[in-house]
Amino acid sequence: MYGADFEKRVDSLVARYPQPKAALLPVLWEVQRAHGWVPLEAEEWVARRLNVAPSHVHGCVTFYTMYKQRPTGKYHIQVCTTLSCMLRGSDPLLEHLEKKLKIKTGETTPDGKFSLVRVECLGSCGTAPMFQLNDDYHENLTLEKVDGLLESLP
Repeated sequence: MYGADFEKRVDSLVARYPQPKAALLPVLWEVQRAHGWVPLEAEEWVARRLNVAPSHVHGCVTFYTMYKQRPTGKYHIQVCTTLSCMLRGSDPLLEHLEKKLKIKTGETTPDGKFSLVRVECLGSCGTAPMFQLNDDYHENLTLEKVDGLLESLP
């Protein structure tokens, strides 16, 4: 699907588990690493490779926020809006980001630099409000911290 090295990595992942379907999440992660997101064609390939129903693969991709269902910007900002973050200011934080980036939630800036999404619990309730910027958590956020962080990005 993405070349011999990709196939080798997938084979290695599948070999770690007694049942091929148990490798679903790491294989999806490998697809995302190779492609940048998980397209439907890749979901179908994973379903065939692991001998599971395509609907099961799609259910995992849509359930877990770590899987991107479409291309995103260079910086993928996922704002947690679950109860703890909401009570500590995630809604004003999200509104601030929309104004600052001049996009709505679910959109990517025209230059492809930032994507902004709202997600359910990222599991950092004690340090709310927070967001995930690519693979890193940023916690106890204030609007000033957000501005400083965005300005520090190349």
